[in-house]
Amino acid sequence: MFGIVKKVFGSKNERFLRKLRPLVERINQLESTVTGLEDQEFPARIAAWKEEVAQGRSLDDLLPEVYALVREAGKRVLNMRHFDCQLVGGIILHQGKIAEMKTGEGKTLVATLPVVLNALVGKGVHLVTVNDYLAKRDAQWMGQLYNFLGLSVGVIVHGLDDAQRKEAYNADITYGTNNEFGFDYLRDNMKFYKEQLVQRDLHYAIVDEVDSILIDEARTPLIISGPGEESTSLYGRINAIIPLLKKETHYTVDEKAKTAMLTDEGVARCEEILKVDNLFDPANITLQHHILQALKAHAMFARDVDYIVKDGQVVIVDEFTGRLMPGRRYSDGLHQALEAKEHVKVEAENQTLASITFQNYFRMYDKLAGMTGTADTEAVEFRQIYDLDVMVVPTNKPMQRKDFPDAVYRNQDEKYAAIVQEISKLHRKGQPVLVGTTSIEKSELISSQLKKLHIPHSVLNAKQHEKEAEIVAEAGQKGKVTIATNMAGRGTDIVLGEGVREVGGLHILGTERHESRRIDNQLRGRSGRQGDPGSSRFFLALDDDLLRLFGSDRIAGLMDKLGMEEGQSIENAMISRAIENAQRKVEGHNFDIRKQLLEYDDVMNQQRTVIYSLRRDLMTTDDMEQVIDEFMEDVLDEVYAPVDPSNKDASDAEIRAMVRSKLDEIFNLRRADHSKELPPREKAVEGIKSLLADLKKDAGDQYAEILRFFLLDSLDRNWKEHLLNMDHLKEGIGLRGYGQKDPKQEYKREGFSLFQDLLFRIKENTFQPLTRLQVQTVREEEFKHEEQKDLQYAGGEESAQEKKTPKRRSAPKVGRNDPCPCGSGKKYKHCCGR
Repeated sequence: MFGIVKKVFGSKNERFLRKLRPLVERINQLESTVTGLEDQEFPARIAAWKEEVAQGRSLDDLLPEVYALVREAGKRVLNMRHFDCQLVGGIILHQGKIAEMKTGEGKTLVATLPVVLNALVGKGVHLVTVNDYLAKRDAQWMGQLYNFLGLSVGVIVHGLDDAQRKEAYNADITYGTNNEFGFDYLRDNMKFYKEQLVQRDLHYAIVDEVDSILIDEARTPLIISGPGEESTSLYGRINAIIPLLKKETHYTVDEKAKTAMLTDEGVARCEEILKVDNLFDPANITLQHHILQALKAHAMFARDVDYIVKDGQVVIVDEFTGRLMPGRRYSDGLHQALEAKEHVKVEAENQTLASITFQNYFRMYDKLAGMTGTADTEAVEFRQIYDLDVMVVPTNKPMQRKDFPDAVYRNQDEKYAAIVQEISKLHRKGQPVLVGTTSIEKSELISSQLKKLHIPHSVLNAKQHEKEAEIVAEAGQKGKVTIATNMAGRGTDIVLGEGVREVGGLHILGTERHESRRIDNQLRGRSGRQGDPGSSRFFLALDDDLLRLFGSDRIAGLMDKLGMEEGQSIENAMISRAIENAQRKVEGHNFDIRKQLLEYDDVMNQQRTVIYSLRRDLMTTDDMEQVIDEFMEDVLDEVYAPVDPSNKDASDAEIRAMVRSKLDEIFNLRRADHSKELPPREKAVEGIKSLLADLKKDAGDQYAEILRFFLLDSLDRNWKEHLLNMDHLKEGIGLRGYGQKDPKQEYKREGFSLFQDLLFRIKENTFQPLTRLQVQTVREEEFKHEEQKDLQYAGGEESAQEKKTPKRRSAPKVGRNDPCPCGSGKKYKHCCGR
């Protein structure tokens, strides 16, 4: 029945595209009206439209005129005219959807249409790319068009200071990587003054290679961390134990679940080596944790596959893109276990200061859109997680590439022999070959075999990250052989060299199927751009990881029935379907992992939203005294709760003494009220306010800033501690499943309880230092003398102008032996003044 309906009315995608036709025709009709404009009229039109949008005109209403103008600007500045299919892509992006457009269809140019239209709102448009090279390239390349229209362009890349970042974010259009946008958001929520903030509100983002950023990288959250206080020596000690353990006897490995576990014999062996009675005793929980992480590092993580060692550091390799991820570290001590395994310096285990998943970061934008060559296979995930629909845009010219069936061999040796033979044959013919591998290790294996045959080739993997675009751009030249991890060089066009069309175009040779069909399609899509000829084939072996773990028995049975001789491949539709089913299984498994990460982070995200919102309010409010009064009332509600008249034990002397002690601890009330009796609440309020009034008198103009400083300091210290508590809660929450409880519900319930405690501690810990603070007035001559000493120490001198200008301290002076104002209880010289 569904098939008949589809034949009559077309698929959902076809019906959607039909609706866009009148809009495309309207843009085409307007083309003749903009061709006669003078160059200087273009920015004038944009400025006028900005004014109209500010007065309430909708962007949808302006779309045909803006797109016609941008198309004409593209012709004049870039010598590129948007095709009709590119106009369709531009409309889809403006509507907040994902446009799937094949490789080479000009997505970079497509983005200019919705970028200009949405820039008219004046809140900034973000264009998100997968690496710094593409961000810089696209900003410079398309920036010519934007500048011609009178719009400003900024780029956010690694290594910029805050002033440069702020300038880039204040531009009409900002290009940058997903990591930089995400980290800037987290860093902004660690600043103390609103002038230090670099990002504006998150208005509209277009994510290039949206599947790579929102799906592949979504399993690893962004984390800003600081060094913890634990010693790193234990990692080396535990690392020495692992080689003494035997697989299957002392530990087992589950490759599908990517876990390694000790057997009973393994536990006994570790207890014997470490000389402990019971490894599972609560006192040995740290040892147990370190052993399991070291075991995982040795058994599950391979050098040059999951990570590389570069400049004495363990650097993660993204399993999907093959790109290095500098600055990213595995959490929970796993990265330290890898450092110990590779005998490089073990960095202190980090404590989380701020973190967010890409899912939750990008869902904060008012409007989100994306573009890629391969999104349709993940359409369900885009809809469920991001509320994004995927629309497939037809190609400008019909696809000419021939996709040959997979060639399946009995084992790796036979497969690699066939791969090298195929490369050699095509190379002699002059046909360029792009060889796609799933890891650095496999790239180098093929490279070594080609060297023996003296076949010139280029290898592109995470180790040649800097040359990525340059190598990929050359891959279409006659006789060229390029070996690359499957996703390398995304965003760079492979243009066919002279004489290549005649020999069949670029040939894509996949050395194995990836876990995701989408990655395979991405690799195939490097060939056959804009109607070019091309071809593709994947080579598989029964002992490839994918087939071995997720489909081998059935496929091996099929191959036995079909009969295979040594070195012979088989091409069969049933086998291809079985392989695709194996990929679907893994895709589902990976989706579950990402979904679980998101479900746990959603709990944190609600808390993060509250804390960051409170933080922004504290940074920007002018009435700090009102905030302090509100916080004081909240803390007093909590402190006086045990002696509420409705409580039957309210008159108990012990309880009243406890409440009095709590008042003294939090508010230092003894300074204002020397009685040992519990004062009525109104009296306590008077006492606290008198202490704060004394502080205000001593601090003068700086009083509001002192209040702000201590409030933000208390919030940050307690939030950091709360993140650590939540990490610990998440580590052990899975065990609740054994007690017939849902771990996620338990995490939500206990997380909420911890968060309530956090909100109280933030307020409580603000008053502890504030009510003990002594403001010391420094005479101007004394202050100048101190400043001069500081400058000499720093090796600098004041300018004559600076010497004339009287200076004030921005915070009260604290003596070296005074209690630290942070409320730690330590002397200042042993704490914040160290």
